[in-house]
Amino acid sequence: MDFAELTTSPIDITSVARRVVPPECGATVTLDGYVRQFTKGRETLYLEYEAYEPMALKEMKKLIEAAKSEFEISNVGIVHRVGKLEIGETSVVISVAAPHRKAAFAACEWLIKELKRTVPIWKKEVYADGEEWVEGDSQST
Repeated sequence: MDFAELTTSPIDITSVARRVVPPECGATVTLDGYVRQFTKGRETLYLEYEAYEPMALKEMKKLIEAAKSEFEISNVGIVHRVGKLEIGETSVVISVAAPHRKAAFAACEWLIKELKRTVPIWKKEVYADGEEWVEGDSQST
């Protein structure tokens, strides 16, 4: 079962991963993207995520369909958190179930890159010495 969700609550990584597992699959690859303390030498205090929810969910679902047509995978789950996140808190979970792990790894990598590039979710990094909005895939997360 595929799903795309936005939430203001902490994300339970295991429950996201287990929701995508069908009996024909032999592998699930799960990305846990979380808030790190240092970015390019600057100390991060916390992050704030905002989204245009209707469009974000629509774009996330389009990414799932595109991934399923490009890679030999069965199911995809994407959950992204919005609001204020502290250091170490999970901001995004992407789980990909596939009959074989190679396709699951490739699809998961593609999905996070495309999510950051195309989905209207914005991240504000609040540092010890200032703050800035970070666009798309201008840096790895």
